Amino acid sequence: MNGTDIQYLQKRIEELEEKVEQLRLSRRVLMNLIEKIEKDKSGFLSQLEKENRKLHKDNYRYAQSILKQNRRIVELQNKLDNLLTDQS
Repeated sequence: MNGTDIQYLQKRIEELEEKVEQLRLSRRVLMNLIEKIEKDKSGFLSQLEKENRKLHKDNYRYAQSILKQNRRIVELQNKLDNLLTDQS
């Protein structure tokens, strides 16, 4: 091997070391992005679960209200039927 070959190989080693460093940096950036995405996803899922619980609670209250109104309607219908029966 002569001096030119050694210089070429040294230059090539430097280039490869730079590429390795760039790959390491890219990997860190990607890992940070993945971590941020996972954190955002977790927060979003938590928000959706909270909203889902609220909607279930609201639906339960609404159903209870409708049930109460239906009972009142049935009671009033029975009273009206009794009044009409008593008048006959």
